[in-house]
Amino acid sequence: MISMEFLSVLLVLPGSMFILASLVMCLGMSKDVPGSLRTKWTVMTYFILFFVAGYIAFLLIQSWKLSFSLDLLSSIVFLGGSIFVFLVMRLTRVTIKNIEESKDHLREANDALFAKNTELVIAYDSTIAGWGKALDLRDKETEDHTRRVTEMTLHTARIYGMNEEELVHVRRGALLHDIGKMGVPDSILLKEETLTPEEKKIMHNHPQNAFNILKPIAYLRPALDIPFCHHEKWDGSGYPRGLKGEQIPLAARIFALSDIWDALISERRYRKAWPRDKVEEYIRSQAGRHFDPNLVDLFLTSV
Repeated sequence: MISMEFLSVLLVLPGSMFILASLVMCLGMSKDVPGSLRTKWTVMTYFILFFVAGYIAFLLIQSWKLSFSLDLLSSIVFLGGSIFVFLVMRLTRVTIKNIEESKDHLREANDALFAKNTELVIAYDSTIAGWGKALDLRDKETEDHTRRVTEMTLHTARIYGMNEEELVHVRRGALLHDIGKMGVPDSILLKEETLTPEEKKIMHNHPQNAFNILKPIAYLRPALDIPFCHHEKWDGSGYPRGLKGEQIPLAARIFALSDIWDALISERRYRKAWPRDKVEEYIRSQAGRHFDPNLVDLFLTSV
């Protein structure tokens, strides 16, 4: 039959291995301990050393039958264990408190960053709106055109089902749809007579100008669809790339309807404004040619 002494040694031996492993881990982690916890961590390390000594003493006493009271040794180890558990709980409470404080600081930093980012986005968008206004002012005839087509495009796109993230880029693209005309001379842009073939070629290059201006600006890259593609036509006869059908980005297809609507219903130096019913009739006649036939009815019911 197994003696109580042998059974005790058998139980304490693996315990001593675990406590030695804990000591090694504790020493290895000590260099990463924050300054505010270093004192408590050092005390805990000494307590682990105390337990190692107690385990070894127990094994020696049991194995070699040394004359030392095991009851006294157990009481000392139990006392050390209770103090150790108390220290662990104190350390845990301090750690949790530090974590919570770190979370609060991180939350405050995130809130400040979000506020700064919001301010930056507002500044960007205000700048874009200013650019659009400046482009309108260059040609008095189209004054406020950009604001109107932007509102119509956003309204139609929202009804179509675009989400708010997509609508941000739609708005920016609509506001900047004519930015490429910055590269068109006033002698062509403001000319009242019919443009020559060479002048038309320069005018038709303004979407490519827009691409060249906006492509290097990372946050405006997703808004390029409208400035670059709003003169493409459903049947492929548009410019600058001759895109056809759904090759044309959705935002540009929606914007084309708003752009032509506003152009026809507004007075120009070379013609009077068209009545609403005539504009509607023209847009319907261009379904499948200039415009996406799937968008025409949606646009006309929302405008």
